[in-house]
Amino acid sequence: MPEIVKYTEEELVTLLKERQQNAFSYLYDHYSGALYNVILAIVPEHEQASDVLQEVFVKIWRMSESYDATRGRLFTWMMNIARNASIDVIRSKSYQNNQQNRELTETVYESGGSTATNIDKIGLRKLVHTLKDDYKVLVELSYFEGFTQDEISKMLNIPLGTVKTRLRAALLQLRELVKN
Repeated sequence: MPEIVKYTEEELVTLLKERQQNAFSYLYDHYSGALYNVILAIVPEHEQASDVLQEVFVKIWRMSESYDATRGRLFTWMMNIARNASIDVIRSKSYQNNQQNRELTETVYESGGSTATNIDKIGLRKLVHTLKDDYKVLVELSYFEGFTQDEISKMLNIPLGTVKTRLRAALLQLRELVKN
C-alpha cells in the first residue's frame, strides 16, 4: 500500500514554488473538489466549469511564485483565482452569445411553475460577496455548497471553533445588511 503523504501549508507552498510535481498533484487531489464547487456556483454548466477548473490549476501552477503567505491562506488565494477566472468566463462575449443561443431544455418546462426561492434573485449572494474574505469563504462553503462545519475546518485547516465563530459573525453581519 502506498504511503499517504501529508504536507503542511508552508511545505506545500515551498514545494510548489520549487515546481515539484508531487506537490501540485497533492494540491489538485485535495483542493480541486472545493474549487470546482466555487466555480460551479458562478458558471452553472458542468462542462464549462470543468474547463475553468483546468485553467485555474494552470494559473496556480504558473503564479505559485506570486503567492504571499502574509496576505492570506493558500486556499483563499486559490479560491480568489478560481472566482476571478469564473467571473471572467461569464463576462466574456462568447459566454454571453452562447447563453443567448442555447436551446431550451426539458428543465425549462419542469421549473416553470416552481415556487422555490432562488437565492440569486433575492440578492443574497451579492450580500455575501460584500463580507470580508474569511467570512465569504465560510458562508459560500457552508450554505451554498453544503459542506459541514467540520468538513470546512479540515478543508481550510483551521480549528472548528474558529469556523463556528466566523460563521456566526458572518451571519450577524448579513442580518444587519439585510435590515438596511
